[in-house]
Amino acid sequence: QVQFVESGGGLVQPGGSLRLSCAASRSISSFSSIGWYRQAPGKQRELVATITSGGSTNYADSVKGRFTIARDNAKNTMYLQMVSLKPEDTAVYYCRGVLQLRLYWGQGTQVTVSS
Repeated sequence: QVQFVESGGGLVQPGGSLRLSCAASRSISSFSSIGWYRQAPGKQRELVATITSGGSTNYADSVKGRFTIARDNAKNTMYLQMVSLKPEDTAVYYCRGVLQLRLYWGQGTQVTVSS
């Protein structure tokens, strides 16, 4: 059974920062890819950032230069450092892992950017 638990979401003012964490129930190095997705109200879920087992990263154009994805294999945890947050970053953020061609999702953590 693969489980992800996200944390670190909350309410932040525009221009602020947050760090999201995603703790996995098994070694994250076993996933071919692991990443963050988000879903805003009334919109489809979209990719934010991914990182492969080899360390290659991929970011949505809308977050490049502001968000950084990282992984700590020893802690089985993935992170998303977010700076210069904008109101349009408001969404539920989910972690997702790919293991043996199957997708596993966390329950999500709410990020709200508002003054």
